Amino acid sequence: MTGVSKKLLLIIIFAFFIRLISLNQSLWLDEAISSNAVKNYSYFDIITKFSPSDFHPPLYYLVLKTWTSVFGFSEISLRFPSIIFSLLTGYFVYLIGAKLKNKTIGLWSATFFLFNPLIIYYSQETRMYSLVVLLLTVALHSYLTNRPKLFCLFSFLSFLTFYGSVFFITAILIWQLSTRGLKKTFPFIWGILIAVILLFPLLKHQYLVSKTMVLAVPNWSLVLGKSNLKNLFMIPLKFAFGRISFYPKTIYYLVSGLWSLFIFIAALLFASKFLSLIFFFPLIAALLVSFSSPMLQYFRYLYLIPVLGLLLSQIPNKLIKVILVSGFLSLSLIYLFLPQYHREDWKSLSASLPPQSTVYMVPSFSDPIIYYRPDIIVKDINKIDNSVLKNITVIPYGFAIHGIDHKTKLSSLGFSQSSGSNYRELSKEFWQLLP
Repeated sequence: MTGVSKKLLLIIIFAFFIRLISLNQSLWLDEAISSNAVKNYSYFDIITKFSPSDFHPPLYYLVLKTWTSVFGFSEISLRFPSIIFSLLTGYFVYLIGAKLKNKTIGLWSATFFLFNPLIIYYSQETRMYSLVVLLLTVALHSYLTNRPKLFCLFSFLSFLTFYGSVFFITAILIWQLSTRGLKKTFPFIWGILIAVILLFPLLKHQYLVSKTMVLAVPNWSLVLGKSNLKNLFMIPLKFAFGRISFYPKTIYYLVSGLWSLFIFIAALLFASKFLSLIFFFPLIAALLVSFSSPMLQYFRYLYLIPVLGLLLSQIPNKLIKVILVSGFLSLSLIYLFLPQYHREDWKSLSASLPPQSTVYMVPSFSDPIIYYRPDIIVKDINKIDNSVLKNITVIPYGFAIHGIDHKTKLSSLGFSQSSGSNYRELSKEFWQLLP
């Protein structure tokens, strides 16, 4: 084993072990949706029944169903595939860096990727984002090694995992077309073309469902990510600083903003035209598309962080690279070891509920309760009345998105809030009918 191989192996092993820290933290809403979907639907039903009501293609759910059929549905089991995907991505980032420059650059590229705080966060999440990062990184490697069939295969798989893949694949095809001409571009387009044709009926249906949600739910567009300066600014900020946040917000934005500025100035000073194109084109395209169909949320563009790692590895000053990696690792460890930065604590909230009790909430947001406490009865807060109930438990999660003013509604029915409990990013309220 060469010296470089040993270093790469040590980096990957270390990256693996830090991903085990706090892996059993509570699932949040979207993770619980993923778990309940693969638990309650067959392979065929995931495609025909679940996916039409979801907003993503079905491949990740099919992979997760296969995994959970063997390893079960614990938090650790559900999240472990994302760990594997992220570590494999780190290996391919190394190969790309080595291909573009040399093995040393490959090591730096892999290190910047594997310890990026946002990547650490999403490598512990039961969602499709780590898988699509892997698939697109392998597609990029296939392109750089001139393997059009493999490029088409992984382009195809990436679109079956996440629709936003099309922006990244398009950027690569634009480069190929501008540098090699139309004839040499044709062998690279079939994967994404077949994927779009295959999934077009599903995509069209999901798009219509999304439009219906925007009309039916007052603030649903906030969930999707509108085209505005705040959402655009959050992309480089989260890419550099990760998911941690703190008060006062002015200090948070100042510190995270300066760190992000340092990261991106350092990255872009030595950026090649190719890497610049495949990094910025997806963001510009997404910004333009989001004016009509909002999708400008930073986590939808995680597949650009391998490119960011490649850009940072080009910095000639080793001390600066050490500082950047140390910053990434420090931010990652702050998230991993401090519970206040972890996901919504549905686990503790669910454990606090009495056996077979009833809660009132938005039913479409109840998947975490169903995951942790299937004995709990969930009822629609919009259908509550005072004809029978004297005491009720309310979980006001998602009420702002749905435009629900539950306090005014319950007060008008003669209820008064008697007490409440707070959990991480969640609350539980007890209301009592006045005599």
